[in-house]
Amino acid sequence: MLDAFTKKRIEKFLNNYIDQKIPKHLKRDIQIKYKFRGDTITLTQERPSFMPGQRVELPIAQFRLDNSFWKVYWKDSRDKWHFVDDIKPNENFEEQVKAVDKNDIFWA
Repeated sequence: MLDAFTKKRIEKFLNNYIDQKIPKHLKRDIQIKYKFRGDTITLTQERPSFMPGQRVELPIAQFRLDNSFWKVYWKDSRDKWHFVDDIKPNENFEEQVKAVDKNDIFWA
């Protein structure tokens, strides 16, 4: 389980990342959110649905801490998470977020 200090450090990093990721003129419509669950952090995007007045939450990536290494996963259309072979496990969470940011499968 993540200790309180590590969790706070990751929250600060993600809040800064999210603030820079979405252009100011889109911040009301598009939101990036994250959720902690044990040693897993899930990154999602919330945006307006095609149905007026409704919003939809779309998965972006999931980060899992396994033996001190962060592994990155993507979610398929059947709601199943899959390990991303192109992004090697890394002890540095911030580097994993940067790898996700550069990878087309997450932002297509």
